[in-house]
Amino acid sequence: MPIPAHELLSILQTALPGAEVVVQALVDDDDHYAVTITASQFVGLSRVQQHQLVNKALQGKLGTQLHALSIKTIALKP
Repeated sequence: MPIPAHELLSILQTALPGAEVVVQALVDDDDHYAVTITASQFVGLSRVQQHQLVNKALQGKLGTQLHALSIKTIALKP
């Protein structure tokens, strides 16, 4: 079952409190998105570690409910 954009936004905002999350639909089918996340939680982490945090927040939805997700992360210094 696909994930609506507002639900994806909620999942990411809950997992990364205080983060600025922008969700963009790539196709109008609720399972192809691009996200840009600006968060202080990313400071000091490698790009791979940042993306791992995002993937962990999705709790296995990537590849099942989400077919494609482009992730851009930005470390926001507090």
